Amino acid sequence: MKIIAFYLPQFHTIPENDEWWGEGFTEWSNVKAAKQLFENHRQPRVPLDNKYYNLLDRDTLAWQIELAKKYGVYGFCFYHYYFDGHMLLEKPMEIMRNDPTLNIPYCISWANENWTNAWKADGNVKTLIQQTYGDKGQWRAHFEYLLPFFKDENYIKEDNRPFFVIYRPEIIPCLNEMLDYWNQLAMENGFCGMVFAYQQLTFHVMPNHDESRFKYNIEYQPSYARYDMQMNQKEVKKKMAFLLRDKIRKFTISMDKLLNTNLVSRLSRHNLQKENYDELCTEIVNRKPDSDKAIPGMFVDWDNTPRRGEKGRVCIGSTPEKFGLYLKQVIRNAEKYYHKDMIFIFAWNEWAEGGYLEPDTVNRYSYLEEIKKAVERCDY
Repeated sequence: MKIIAFYLPQFHTIPENDEWWGEGFTEWSNVKAAKQLFENHRQPRVPLDNKYYNLLDRDTLAWQIELAKKYGVYGFCFYHYYFDGHMLLEKPMEIMRNDPTLNIPYCISWANENWTNAWKADGNVKTLIQQTYGDKGQWRAHFEYLLPFFKDENYIKEDNRPFFVIYRPEIIPCLNEMLDYWNQLAMENGFCGMVFAYQQLTFHVMPNHDESRFKYNIEYQPSYARYDMQMNQKEVKKKMAFLLRDKIRKFTISMDKLLNTNLVSRLSRHNLQKENYDELCTEIVNRKPDSDKAIPGMFVDWDNTPRRGEKGRVCIGSTPEKFGLYLKQVIRNAEKYYHKDMIFIFAWNEWAEGGYLEPDTVNRYSYLEEIKKAVERCDY
């Protein structure tokens, strides 16, 4: 079974982040500044041996690759930020491509959303870089940037077709035309075409969406599990919750008029959500594919309060042992129901969202050890 972990490259400085968030900003800035928001809330998370690494350091990439190989992680799925020729955080992936000794399978997920300040905004979201898609000239330029990666022997391919993920296809107005053109360009450059996969739930649940150009949809967890839990609620509970929220809102608006304040907006800005790891993972292991395109997913943990503070969401109850138990079941499902040989995991190093396999001071290498045990058990 191929375990592919999503990989965040925001662990080095770039001029844009210096301008927007302050000089020297990296993802570690959020991680270090995290606050404990309730009793037993495990924040801040601290990497083992204080390894606040810099991804521009080739030795850091070598360490990550060695760790992944040792513990059975097949490869990485790098997030790729491309805005009509303007790239962000591209250097780690380029370093790995250009150094043949940094040898691990990998693919790319184009994180094709606008770059905004939403995770820090207090009601005033600002677009920092607008995502545009343009015409064939821009599509060609983007493909030509990606081509050296596709030609890399470490790049994941299926039948000589590069495996490429798009985070949110539904916001690309020219989606089919662009993917058809990329498929053509791939064949012109010696490949048998492209294999496209999509990642976010929003495209999957959109009415009348056209996924004909996609061979796969990745069940990006825990997003799919959250959606399944919502859909499984009884109608009466939904109605009762709606009525209760409506009554609270009406009361709050009345109080606002009396107090001349905006209590609604202040409450919404401080609405920490808690969810249960076992409940989410139960949804994951009980899920069956709704088409032959589905690739199962799994997640390590979730806590995005280092980014969002009291507006964040915290998963309660994750442990390495539970992760390993559920992962074994996901692997069995992948083989029995999905008929797939790969699973995408959130995540290798999403430290500011609580999803990381890398060692920290509390669990050390335990999550990685659970990966190794699960993979070895299924490969007997």
